[in-house]
Amino acid sequence: MKTLGIIGGTSYHSTVEYYKEINRLVSEQIGSDQNPELIIYSINIDVMRRQNIDEINAKYLEVAKKLEQAGAKAIIIAANTPHMAVNYVQPKITIPFLHIGDAVAKEAQKLKLKKLLLLGNKPTMTKAFLKEYLREKYAIEVIIPDQTNIEQSHHYVSKELTQGVFTQAAKTYYKQLIENYHKQADGVILGCTELPLLLNNEKLSLQAIATTNLHINLAVSFIIT
Repeated sequence: MKTLGIIGGTSYHSTVEYYKEINRLVSEQIGSDQNPELIIYSINIDVMRRQNIDEINAKYLEVAKKLEQAGAKAIIIAANTPHMAVNYVQPKITIPFLHIGDAVAKEAQKLKLKKLLLLGNKPTMTKAFLKEYLREKYAIEVIIPDQTNIEQSHHYVSKELTQGVFTQAAKTYYKQLIENYHKQADGVILGCTELPLLLNNEKLSLQAIATTNLHINLAVSFIIT
């Protein structure tokens, strides 16, 4: 098995989910008496909340180099938003990032989805790092909600979900938001690690692409092949 570096902390709830599920799936696939070698570096989430891209890039480069030096053969970021740093960091290290966009695109292609609604926090929805990645590399169109719903979604993600708070109000809000866009898109990206946890087992109006589970599967595939 190959050693994987994990950059976590944004939030620690999602880091726990990645760690738990990677171990569980590897154990299922290669034998219950084995588990993968993982190196986790957990970042203070306040780095992301300050939204200073130079600070974010510098921190993720620092951490990526530490993981590389520690023996990781690839790096996975256990969150969506910090992927904004990948384009800056990747040319400066010699091991690959397992990009969440590749996991999303693989599932969209399997389901024959061409136009996706992207939900998450404000940076994930408004910045180019995921939308442009999917469009340029895979010709997948991505749309986002109107400004009012961008702000409302960001509030739920930053003030509740990333702090482990999952309310019925948030669940109802996202189900209705997805319903509002069911004629404008043929799928929805649950682009926050906590969104699939919030909407688990809920019937949605659009085919859901849960980035967390797909990203974890990409990690497991790397580890065991």
